[in-house]
Amino acid sequence: MKSGSSRSSAAVDLDLAIQRLRGRIRSESGLDNSPWSRSQLSALDRIVHGPPSTASDLAAAESMRPQSMAAVLGPMEQEGLVVRHRDPEDGRRMLIAATETGREVLQSVLELRNAWLTAAVDHVLRPEEYDALPVLVDILNRLADCEVPPVARRAGRSRVALL
Repeated sequence: MKSGSSRSSAAVDLDLAIQRLRGRIRSESGLDNSPWSRSQLSALDRIVHGPPSTASDLAAAESMRPQSMAAVLGPMEQEGLVVRHRDPEDGRRMLIAATETGREVLQSVLELRNAWLTAAVDHVLRPEEYDALPVLVDILNRLADCEVPPVARRAGRSRVALL
């Protein structure tokens, strides 16, 4: 078992690698010139592929404040990517749904991203490394879904803790 400092170092390395890969995918797939932010595309993906959700549901799922989600959804609604409609089971709630335009935007973004990532994987990985991809994907998904108390809160929200 690794020591705490080597696990911490591995976590930092993982974080940096994920940031670099996300930036590279965005740049290489032409998304740097996209009018849509990462937050908007992530919310749109949840809207398209997830259960019917309110803005508050989406904010919680994306780990944002409701006010921040409102700022994410506003331009998407203005551009016709999403619409709001009353929840048929609880008329007080407004659900967010993707329009056909929103689905098309998301599909084109995913195609661009996947094309570059597929080419990069084919270019970089050795044949014996392909078997590790499902394990890596599982680990990343488990990390994304885990319920760990936020470190920044325990650290008193210091600037260092937020980096």
